[in-house]
Amino acid sequence: MQVPVEIAFHNIDSSDWAETMIRNRVSDLERLFDRITSCRVRVDQRAKSNGTSIPPVVRIEIGIPGRADLVVSHEPEHLQRKYQRPDLQKAITEAFRIAERQLVGLKEQRQGRTNAPYSDIQNQRLGQVAEVQPDQDFGYLVTSEGSLLYFHRNSVLAGDFDALGRGDELYYVEGVGDSGPIATKVRVKTPD
Repeated sequence: MQVPVEIAFHNIDSSDWAETMIRNRVSDLERLFDRITSCRVRVDQRAKSNGTSIPPVVRIEIGIPGRADLVVSHEPEHLQRKYQRPDLQKAITEAFRIAERQLVGLKEQRQGRTNAPYSDIQNQRLGQVAEVQPDQDFGYLVTSEGSLLYFHRNSVLAGDFDALGRGDELYYVEGVGDSGPIATKVRVKTPD
């Protein structure tokens, strides 16, 4: 990490065990995703209700080159629904669990191994490119029923839009645009 970890406590006393736990969890994040440049953690006790403490909020801001900071923050109600007696330790654990999940997703996305092709598998269909206009950022595909569907360059999630040619097979999900049915979540079929 290029910038030392920043830990701040607001409306709550800082404690050595909490700071140690946070630093250990930040080290775990670094092992998980080695491109982290900075990490700021803020522990905030917002209020008290009827003499009982509302669980603290742990906000984590992770600096990663080439993108906006990844921010993890949850509301106290999240902890109250998940735990019978939420406390600072559970708040830290939950915030870092969410951060780890988001970093794993980002890492897989950057490596091209997202689970996105499988999330719409039941709605996914196979079609063929009928026409492509790379200079105008759109094309048409022919469905298995023989109808034409418009798709935009930004709808192509996997594959190279500029390399598409007539007859190339595409997986797509049919959606509704301003002027009728369109192809969304388009992925170029790769040879098996």
